[in-house]
Amino acid sequence: MHRTLNLDDLIAQKAKKDVEKDLEMTNESLYDLIIPPGTVVSIIYDIVEEFDLEPITRKMPVSIANSEEREILVLRGPLEKVQAAEAFLYEEMKSWIENQ
Repeated sequence: MHRTLNLDDLIAQKAKKDVEKDLEMTNESLYDLIIPPGTVVSIIYDIVEEFDLEPITRKMPVSIANSEEREILVLRGPLEKVQAAEAFLYEEMKSWIENQ
């Protein structure tokens, strides 16, 4: 069965693309730190509070058990804060693993 597009569908698609384009333009100086699934929640809270990053979700391709796309948590902010948060994340995860 095929679906027929109507004018409302086309307008909605164009509006969505315009919004996405505007977001890309306003977020040019923002970077995302991808949080690996299974990361300890307390570490995520610490990163958000300490580095003042914005937690958002983003659909990304993930190659795990029959999953093509998945909502992934990312922390968004300026490059310097994201880089510092990444170093903190790896230090905290390493410490958590060693203490288990």
